[in-house]
Amino acid sequence: MSGGRDINLTLRQIEIVQAIMISGSIAGAARFLNVAQPGISRTLKHLEGNLGITLFTRHGGRLVPAAEAKDIFEQLQEVHEKLRHFNFSLNQLRRGKGVELSIGSVPSIAQAMVPQAAARFRERFPEVRINIELLKIEEAIDYLMLRKGEVCCMSYRLDNASIEFVPLVKGHLACLVPRGHPLAGAGPVGVRDIVKYPLIGIDPKDPYGKIMADLFAGHDLDYDTPIRARFGSTVIALVRQKLGVAVLDSFTLQDVRHGSSDLVVIPILEKTSFQTYIARRRDIELSGFAQHFLADLKAIMMQASGA
Repeated sequence: MSGGRDINLTLRQIEIVQAIMISGSIAGAARFLNVAQPGISRTLKHLEGNLGITLFTRHGGRLVPAAEAKDIFEQLQEVHEKLRHFNFSLNQLRRGKGVELSIGSVPSIAQAMVPQAAARFRERFPEVRINIELLKIEEAIDYLMLRKGEVCCMSYRLDNASIEFVPLVKGHLACLVPRGHPLAGAGPVGVRDIVKYPLIGIDPKDPYGKIMADLFAGHDLDYDTPIRARFGSTVIALVRQKLGVAVLDSFTLQDVRHGSSDLVVIPILEKTSFQTYIARRRDIELSGFAQHFLADLKAIMMQASGA
């Protein structure tokens, strides 16, 4: 056995030696690894030359581990088994086994957009657990700072030095009326037409409600809402009961556009665009799974907004 410098086997060399042990030949190892035979022969010759020992001897037409290399092969078996377990664990992680993705969202985005993004995400990562937390805008800061989730989908941005607000997608507002209502067949309507009817809305002191209220305030009209509700889903249910009309965002109304026979979504003539955001802690990098989820969410929201 030669002395000199230490020999450090690469994972590829270990893989080749293991393949020869399993197959019993250079040709078999080449087929096993899907490579050319000369590459296997060169690697084996190089290893034996560096080690100064014979790793395999020929017996009955097969290559078998040499007696002097018995201890080496036993350790190689252990290394290979650990590598196999490592690769298994790595693939489990890649598929999301044992991973939980926690996403916070305001109701307007959570109602239709987040579930659609979750469905698309699960097609690629079926083993990732998803925890979706419905939040009021003012709850988002605590949600992120206490590490209850990685991100929060917002329809409004807040001032906080520890939170980064990344623009997501621009949405717009639309008018929702019961089918058969005088506005239902009128095509695009203006805010002066909308205020002629009882409005069902969200408190303008609420950041989300302020988006709707600002539309009317910009035209010197009162955002008078005889009936108010906290969430857009409740507003939709109230309109369905023919208690009035409503102005809501395009994301909340996405399911209504495609699945309701008793409600009509009408475009508004005036400019009604608003920005949505992803809120995240500045000091924490997003996981790869969160990034995939947000990419799916953005694509779905862009489609819903007509962008």
